[in-house]
Amino acid sequence: MSFKYKFEKIMHVKEREKDEALDIYNQATRRFEEAATKLYELLKKKENLDQMQSERLVSGLQVVEMRYQQQFISNLEKTIDHYQKRVMNARTQMYYYQEKLAEKMTEFKKYEVMKNKKKMQYLSEMKRLENIEMDDISIQQFIHKEL
Repeated sequence: MSFKYKFEKIMHVKEREKDEALDIYNQATRRFEEAATKLYELLKKKENLDQMQSERLVSGLQVVEMRYQQQFISNLEKTIDHYQKRVMNARTQMYYYQEKLAEKMTEFKKYEVMKNKKKMQYLSEMKRLENIEMDDISIQQFIHKEL
């Protein structure tokens, strides 16, 4: 007779929910990393442009060229603002899904712990019954030897 856990189906559902939550969390993490990487690249680009503009101002720069660079930097700043908002939203989502994942993992772990306890009880009971059976066999052998 093998061990059968009465909540096995529920445990499978909880495990599937945990796996789905993990996938969603991984997707949210990937979106956050992509947005953060793009933001970093834009900030680095702006920093390089500011440095280049400062160097060119010292050596001399035409007004048209300066206006063009200022317009480009202004557009770049708008893009940076947009990506900062995306990073903040992605971070918020990532933390939200991280909490959901922790909840699902806790639920699954509860069922897993209950299953392990029930299995230990089952094994203990099987051992107890085996010992009783062995005692009965020993008693019967002893009685047969005496007769």
